[in-house]
Amino acid sequence: MADPSEEQQDTDATETLADQTVDGDGDADEQSVAALREQVEEKYDFDNFGPTDMAEMTPEEWDAAFDADTWITGDELLDRVTKDLRNRVSSRDVFARIERHHTPPHVLAYSDEGYAIVRPDGSVEGEGTVLRDVKPTVALCSMDSYDVPESVPDNPLPEPDEVPEGGGELGNRMLQVIAGAQLLAGLALLGGGVLAVAGVVGGPGVNIVALFVAGLAFVGIALVLFFTVANARLSDKFRAEEYRDRLRAVGLEDGERPDFVPELDPQNGGHETETNETDEVGA
Repeated sequence: MADPSEEQQDTDATETLADQTVDGDGDADEQSVAALREQVEEKYDFDNFGPTDMAEMTPEEWDAAFDADTWITGDELLDRVTKDLRNRVSSRDVFARIERHHTPPHVLAYSDEGYAIVRPDGSVEGEGTVLRDVKPTVALCSMDSYDVPESVPDNPLPEPDEVPEGGGELGNRMLQVIAGAQLLAGLALLGGGVLAVAGVVGGPGVNIVALFVAGLAFVGIALVLFFTVANARLSDKFRAEEYRDRLRAVGLEDGERPDFVPELDPQNGGHETETNETDEVGA
């Protein structure tokens, strides 16, 4: 019959070995996560983290790069997302109307092509291009190391009537001046060729063919430049009108959201418009 003290020693030894095994596995897991996190930091540029990078990340890389215990959530996350999105809208990186709601707490971003709803826990739902643009913003804003712009416009989207016809007018005028000079030079060369043929100017050594070729070349270059300026102005006009149409589609004039944007009822019977912040007209 075995001595009870020996049995107790064997049990203690087994438990000690098990604890060492668990500790060893835990250390190995931590080392593996640390190595993967280092690889992710080298692979992705988190200062310019975008939708393409998010699509490439695997779930393992995501868990390694973002420590869930240090994520920012709740109203602070929603406030950070609102500021960052409005900053991106003002710089034309994103086209969307941004609404910060408090009952229930969420951020609503929508355009004429989709919408996204951001919850306090960082979850995002929606559809279209807006959802694609909002997801990276939420991921970045949940990181304490990411600096959200503090000074952002309250109304990042302009009124439709305030959209200019186009920009780059200085460049267009410079091209017109160059084209005018080319045209005058071409006409002068062609005129010289005509006068040389008539015997008014020049002599036996004058290359009449060269005058005509050079003149036609200058005129051709001038016409190409004039066409470029006209095409640029026409394109700017079309782009400006398209932008105005998109602004009207997201309700800047009538205050109505697109039909595909879901309605979220206020909690506890509260009035939603009393605690909401929209970047344009009231929702």
